[in-house]
Amino acid sequence: MSATPYFPAQARPIMRQYPSSLREEQWEVLRRRHPGGDPQIQAILASTASFADSYDDMSFTPPQLSTIQARTLIVQGDRDPLYPVELSVEMARAIPQSCLWIVPNGGHGPVFGERWPEFLKTAGAFLGA
Repeated sequence: MSATPYFPAQARPIMRQYPSSLREEQWEVLRRRHPGGDPQIQAILASTASFADSYDDMSFTPPQLSTIQARTLIVQGDRDPLYPVELSVEMARAIPQSCLWIVPNGGHGPVFGERWPEFLKTAGAFLGA
């Protein structure tokens, strides 16, 4: 979900600024999800920010992706500010047993919140196929 084979240029400034852009209500959501509290959250955010300046990060080419043998569901929001839909299309073309679900009006992590039931239905159908 919202995956990428590499970090594209437009994602890097967003990753760099993300930790300092969080509003208090976003911190509260993170606190509910991370039992390690603020130190754990700060470590995750520092990792995210460090991706912005890392150029020895992941870089999966289509030939490498084509070696994936597992059935793969790729889920991508059509409005993801980090990873353009084209990257998911590239991955779907490269991974032999993949399916691509482009979520309309979806951002990064497009199935959290109100779309969760739709994701469960789609993922269940994919896994049951």
